[in-house]
Amino acid sequence: MARNSIGKNLVLTSFGESHGAGIGAVLDGFPAQFSIDFEALNKQMARRRPGQSELTTTRSESDEVQFLSGLYEGQTTGAPLALFIANKEQKSSDYDHLADVFRPGHADLMYQAKYGIRDHRGGGRSSARITAAWVAAGSLALQWLEKQHIHIRAWVHQIHSCTMNEVNQMPSLSAIEASATRCPDSPTAHNMIEAIEKAKEEGDSLGGIIAFRVEGLPMGIGEPVFGKIQAELGLYLLNINATTGLEFGDGFQAAHLRGSEHNDAWIPHDQMFAASQSNHSGGSIGGISNAMPLTGKLAFKPVSSIQKEQQSINKQGQPVSVQVNGRHDPCVVPRAVPIVESMLALALMDLVLEHNTYKS
Repeated sequence: MARNSIGKNLVLTSFGESHGAGIGAVLDGFPAQFSIDFEALNKQMARRRPGQSELTTTRSESDEVQFLSGLYEGQTTGAPLALFIANKEQKSSDYDHLADVFRPGHADLMYQAKYGIRDHRGGGRSSARITAAWVAAGSLALQWLEKQHIHIRAWVHQIHSCTMNEVNQMPSLSAIEASATRCPDSPTAHNMIEAIEKAKEEGDSLGGIIAFRVEGLPMGIGEPVFGKIQAELGLYLLNINATTGLEFGDGFQAAHLRGSEHNDAWIPHDQMFAASQSNHSGGSIGGISNAMPLTGKLAFKPVSSIQKEQQSINKQGQPVSVQVNGRHDPCVVPRAVPIVESMLALALMDLVLEHNTYKS
């Protein structure tokens, strides 16, 4: 049976395909009597929406969210929240030449092997188009966490070889949104734009890295053995299309340090048990949040749909040359920023709801 649901206390079920009637999600376990900020929801949807700049696909979708259940007079009722987003601008004919061809870097061949059938139009169920519904559901989780004084922000840290300097504070939303790249460092953002435009002209694509930061997360979130906070976040984040790696805090750089360099020393603090002047651990120790900012990075591969001619095979196993036409992002990383924020929010809300069951 295919796994289309994630979460324990807040369960997200995803449905729909890239070129079907629409995409959607059912969010079960969301608390009742929560007033939804529809303006904030629409703004978050616009950040993921295709066709938002010259750096993205030209497919134009309004991505208007329709609530089918779970709402009454703008408030959640405690019933499952069913969200639906219509597909209005698909051009399935762009994929006619791929009906019997397996595209390099795509899940085409794997879907055919697993199910014996596949939807070749835009990748069907494997398309990142379905993440629009995740952003809709995640926007509600973001709003709920804000009420708990937990704040989440993601931004583009690197595209190809263009990398911004490390920051030890949360960039402002205005700085992130100042560039179509969603990189808050202006000089680096300029270099990123040039790199993406060059790849687009050459019919190629680029990958990159998204950094994220969570502030206000209390101490004690996460389970000490199975259910560590990093593992739970990884389950959500690594299910985002095109992700290739995840790190927290110093991440892989910690392998270059000594214990005396990496340990975060505790100091007295009047607001909690203790605090630290450093944050090498990235906000958790022993799989449990330590009240420091939760920080990390998520890597994305280059988009597989490129216009360069590539070698592949068809359904008969014969070698063929393939050139992927259609409308595709030369770099998916900027549009993935709200997806990362949404999946972080869904994971953390699920964990916070779990943590609240420990309280009397």
